[in-house]
Amino acid sequence: MIILDGGMSRELQRIGAPFRQPEWSALALMETPALVEQVHRDFASAGADVITTNSYALVPFHIGEDRFRADGPMLAACAGQVARQAADAVTAAQPGRTVRVAGSLPPIFGSYQPELFDPARVQDYLSVLVTGLRPRVDLWLGETLSSIAEARAVMDAVSGDGRPVWMSFTLDDAPEARGAEPRLRSGEPVSEAAAWAAGSGIDTLLFNCSQPEVMTPAVRVAAAVFAAHGAKTPIGVYANAFEPQADEKANETLADVRQDLDGTRYGEWADEWVAAGASIIGGCCGIGVRHIHDLSRRLRADAVSAP
Repeated sequence: MIILDGGMSRELQRIGAPFRQPEWSALALMETPALVEQVHRDFASAGADVITTNSYALVPFHIGEDRFRADGPMLAACAGQVARQAADAVTAAQPGRTVRVAGSLPPIFGSYQPELFDPARVQDYLSVLVTGLRPRVDLWLGETLSSIAEARAVMDAVSGDGRPVWMSFTLDDAPEARGAEPRLRSGEPVSEAAAWAAGSGIDTLLFNCSQPEVMTPAVRVAAAVFAAHGAKTPIGVYANAFEPQADEKANETLADVRQDLDGTRYGEWADEWVAAGASIIGGCCGIGVRHIHDLSRRLRADAVSAP
């Protein structure tokens, strides 16, 4: 079982890091990178085997076009460096553990907004993140992707790099979607995304930044598709703790966090995902260090002590 980290932004808020719109979690990277490193260390110390670079908000939507052009390469390099430092420090402090760094490659033109995807411009932006992160990461993580087209763009951006590529889709989690065929936020069926994944060369398929209730059906569908294709691709889940968002735009405002998803309840969802076929579990927005500690104790025999 591989344990991932949780959501960066809420943990930055919790420890008093600067945090506001439009910069979101990128603001702490700009002003207090040591606090970003602290959050990484906290997650790794809590049991995360993989920590994800704080590069999700390093896009023009959050930091503006001019700042992206001027500071994007430096900020991406900084995101990789502080994650690497944290991973190496915890690896050194806990014999027998190896903490890996995943380079986050987000949806460039807006979370939950696949209609804004621009294939003519996407590589221009992704190349800045890939170049800055490349010296420090162990694997690539395309995350919160709403469409297969966004995933293909990530594959193109890291083509030839040689490191493992993990791809994570966000799911339609509107109330009316529950009980129906699981779909990406683009409307594409999860079965089509899994079939693409089976032939794409990616190393892992994940689902993230959606409510826990919609994850199990997606895992089951992906597992069935992989079985039909003879694919051994691992499946992972890292859900968010958001209340339903009517406007379907992630990180546009500070969304309310559900009060029913404590460590115990989130762990119960994790048990369900594992039973459905997932072997990689973590958390997204609103899932904190304590959740990851509880997941580690619940899902692994080699659980670490409390942070």
